[in-house]
Amino acid sequence: MIPSKKIGLYFGTFNPIHVGHLTIANHMVEFSDLDEVWLVVTPHNPHKKKKTLLDDIHRLAMVQIAVEEYPKLKASNIEFDLPQPNYTVNTLAYLEEKYPEAQFSLIMGEDNLKSLHKWKNYEVIVNRYDLYVYPRISEGNVENEFLAHGNIHRVAAPIMEISSTFIRKAIKDRKNIRPMLPQNVWEYLDEMNFYR
Repeated sequence: MIPSKKIGLYFGTFNPIHVGHLTIANHMVEFSDLDEVWLVVTPHNPHKKKKTLLDDIHRLAMVQIAVEEYPKLKASNIEFDLPQPNYTVNTLAYLEEKYPEAQFSLIMGEDNLKSLHKWKNYEVIVNRYDLYVYPRISEGNVENEFLAHGNIHRVAAPIMEISSTFIRKAIKDRKNIRPMLPQNVWEYLDEMNFYR
């Protein structure tokens, strides 16, 4: 029997993807037992206003070019075909059916862990899947039930305080933020005149 491949799912709107996202994804695949990390582009997060989002296809294209040189990182549009708004628990069920040979885990920031108890069917997620949590500077506390949970693994990834919101505003204000974006992503954004 072939051991199943361990795949970490890193969900995000990636609007745009930046070096913080890449650093975390790469750290997770290099310094944990994950074989691959899939950056899952969220078409429309039920908690975010749609108007600030670039079209799904452009955000996916930027993730694809950002991960080109990282063989263990993959861009995924798996949620594009699912009914919207979609919930993580549904995506996990869909992926298990589509890739029965793989073992899926979730990657999330500590800020998301703090609000996990508000997610749809969060008990199913926590009890059926491994969660790899990276540190974030954020308000509030982690629920007691998650502090010593056997499926929750804290990974000492670098703390990345770069946000896509900051990048979008900086581009609009004509600031040079090129070091915060992979070179090919910067070129794509610049050429398409996005966020201006």
